Amino acid sequence: MRLVLLGPPGVGKGTQASSIVKKYGVPHISTGDIFRANIKNGTKLGLEAKSYMDKGLLVPDELVVSIVKDRLAQDDCKDGFLLDGFPRTIEQADSLDQSLSESGIKLDKVINLSADKDILLERVVGRRICRTCGATYHIKFNPPKVDGICDLDQGELYQREDDTEETVSTRIEVYGKETRPLIDYYTNKDLLLDIDGTQPIEQIFEIIVKSL
Repeated sequence: MRLVLLGPPGVGKGTQASSIVKKYGVPHISTGDIFRANIKNGTKLGLEAKSYMDKGLLVPDELVVSIVKDRLAQDDCKDGFLLDGFPRTIEQADSLDQSLSESGIKLDKVINLSADKDILLERVVGRRICRTCGATYHIKFNPPKVDGICDLDQGELYQREDDTEETVSTRIEVYGKETRPLIDYYTNKDLLLDIDGTQPIEQIFEIIVKSL
């Protein structure tokens, strides 16, 4: 199963990605995770990517394409993958199509989750993450039992630097401008599954499974 997961910040891609990879046994390839790992390790790529991410801007195509191609060439992707956060532009989509075609494979489905900007802002700005285990909470929708403390390991909860209202608003606007054209791109290829991301989590996953 070779899938792409699209959607703006805060729409719930991470939640659905976890369910998809568990059910279909494919690796979850998140460009955000890849870049954050590089940032944490202080690599050249990480520092360059951070300069864009901190401003809520998309990382340039050439940086993203090269790291994704390397990742897809690894052994665990032979039987499928779930791409999350890539492609984000038509140019990236063309590069992906070309790379897959050279390997004699193609995408099975492109899943697009959507929601209004106000809902997305509330979801992302209220998000809190455990510094120890990475568990995710929300101050309104999924609060911890003790404010600022993880339920699982009592680790400190924090707000990501790029989860402020100003930065998230910019990220949503950039997404709308540069990524929305992908909806038409994949619709024309008869690959798009468009889903209302404000529906209950279980209902969204049920729609995905039925389509696949």
